Amino acid sequence: MSGSPDGLDALQECIGYRFKDAALFRRALTHPSYLQQCPDADGHNQRLEFLGDAVLGLILAEHLWETYPEEREGTLTRHRAALARGDRLAEVARAVTLPAHLRLSDAETANDGRNRQSILEDALEAVIGAVYLDGGYPAARDAVLRWYGDIGTHLAATASDHNPKGRLQELIQPEFGNDAIRYEVTDESGPDHRKAFTVSVRVNGEIRGTGRGASKKEAEEAAAREALGLMGA
Repeated sequence: MSGSPDGLDALQECIGYRFKDAALFRRALTHPSYLQQCPDADGHNQRLEFLGDAVLGLILAEHLWETYPEEREGTLTRHRAALARGDRLAEVARAVTLPAHLRLSDAETANDGRNRQSILEDALEAVIGAVYLDGGYPAARDAVLRWYGDIGTHLAATASDHNPKGRLQELIQPEFGNDAIRYEVTDESGPDHRKAFTVSVRVNGEIRGTGRGASKKEAEEAAAREALGLMGA
């Protein structure tokens, strides 16, 4: 079975936190697909992801409030949204070596699940939720801020790609025309008050990127951003 927990010690070194409750940590790393093959496993990470999303939002809001005392509420809100964006969370997840330690079904692994943005962002939020439950808010805050490093650098990078759909259009249009790019919703999940959309972007019918977001627009931007990254743009 993919995703053996044997490497948990190494992962705890990477994230900079050692769990008192190892079962809680394993649950945070367990994708729902894993239970299809191992129904006796100790649960999956969706509830922890829900909690971790809220904890992450508070950590980022508090840090931004302290770091940028002159900024207005609207600017702080945009900064927080940029830092909690799906592609940023997936980037952080890769930096702390999370993909190698996820517990996925064999089918999900074969489908490149370890590189899928939605799986990585959910797993990172689940780990945040697990750290919060295991060690409290200070431990979760310390871990998250350590993973992010220089927040200003992240925000500067975000500012440079604020219009990924426009940039993708600029690159594709001269060669392939106005109608070469098409966005399509491939998945929609969650309750009405907390929807999650997955969108693929096709260029001349070929999928070039996939993104996830709380709105179709956000998911389309994430898909365009991934396409640009794969193009080296």
